Amino acid sequence: MNTKKLAKRTLLKNGTILDPVKEKEFEGNILLENGKIAAVGNINVDDADVIDCNGLVITHGFCDLHVHFREPGREDKETLASGSRAALAGGFTRVCAMPNTNPPIDSPESVRFIAEKSQNCPIHIHPIGAATKGQKGKELTEMAGMVDEGAVAFSDDGLPIMNGGVMRRILEYSGMLGKPIINHAEDDCLRNDGLMNEGLMSTRLGLPGNPTQAEAIMVHRDLELSKLTGAKLHVPHISTASATHHVAEMKQHYNLVSAEVTPHHLFFTDEDLAEYDTNLKVAPPIRGNADRKALINGLRDGTIDCIATDHAPHTIEDKELTFDLAAFGMTGLESCLGAVLKILVEEEGVDLFTVVKALTVNPRKIMGFETNLFTEKVAAELTIFNPKEKWVFSRNDIYSKSINSPYIGKPLTGKVKYTIVKGHLYSN
Repeated sequence: MNTKKLAKRTLLKNGTILDPVKEKEFEGNILLENGKIAAVGNINVDDADVIDCNGLVITHGFCDLHVHFREPGREDKETLASGSRAALAGGFTRVCAMPNTNPPIDSPESVRFIAEKSQNCPIHIHPIGAATKGQKGKELTEMAGMVDEGAVAFSDDGLPIMNGGVMRRILEYSGMLGKPIINHAEDDCLRNDGLMNEGLMSTRLGLPGNPTQAEAIMVHRDLELSKLTGAKLHVPHISTASATHHVAEMKQHYNLVSAEVTPHHLFFTDEDLAEYDTNLKVAPPIRGNADRKALINGLRDGTIDCIATDHAPHTIEDKELTFDLAAFGMTGLESCLGAVLKILVEEEGVDLFTVVKALTVNPRKIMGFETNLFTEKVAAELTIFNPKEKWVFSRNDIYSKSINSPYIGKPLTGKVKYTIVKGHLYSN
């Protein structure tokens, strides 16, 4: 990845400008001055550094609501700095970092640590605070103090809040702060020791199954509690048709719920686990094709609001084990665009606007970030990509410290060429 500071004036020329806020697509140029938007349209200037964007789409910088950067505690897997490089390679200018670090981000002081250290990173990183102390599901954290230090949401990610009474209090408290709660949507008792989706493939492979009902029941409970308390609920990495149906039903009469889907739940099915690839061991598990199709349709019709990678780096030692012992999770930032454009646009005929909105304006709305990034004098956060470029993802495309990606060797469609953020230009 090549990096350079933006010139005082930079002209992005001859691109297809896709504005996800106004839902407009047009050919034109964008002028940047001192790292900020100066003009959008048919602009021509003589004294600017020109970047030829012919054949490329220029849009808002991608925003990921769900990443794991492992700092503090497991810097051997990822750091804020290395995670930022992976994000840039994938076109992401802004991410929200989950709190399941070691120790967890469960106090105002730990939120401040992430907020301050990320100031030196090339992208914008927002900490998500733990909902309960030590992520133990019992005692609420100091949410108000964490918000004061920069927490944008709360989650015990990876550890479901099983106690409905505790979840209700969390939602009541967060409702006063106006911040969303993100609960890992699995019923522990139903999930039991499940390693993959429960079905024909789990039986064939001899692996304990995790039924779709484990997710659906937890999502239904959380939706009802969200409505009861009047608080914001964001459903992470939705993976089943049943849970998608519950979200759609609730959205008909309650508008403070949202949901995300990962590229890997759109791209793979449980049949891809036939070779026991531990890089496909994730939580929630890769489901069957009927669930995958329901997720695609849910994104198409707006039931699912956004795409989030759940970027979860692990060391080789954590992954090159038997399937039952390997860690859950895969990396996903660098491969995201190529995976979702291949599946959604190329194969399923989903409109490009829908996909771009799911990567840009929709996640920003959920977290209350600035959405109209083409406004004059707004600091430039832009992603420039070739929507039709076909390429094969390789280890050389990984900028994370970890290489636990099931996309290695997979043909993808659509590639990020430039990412602009914090006054710098990054090119792949």
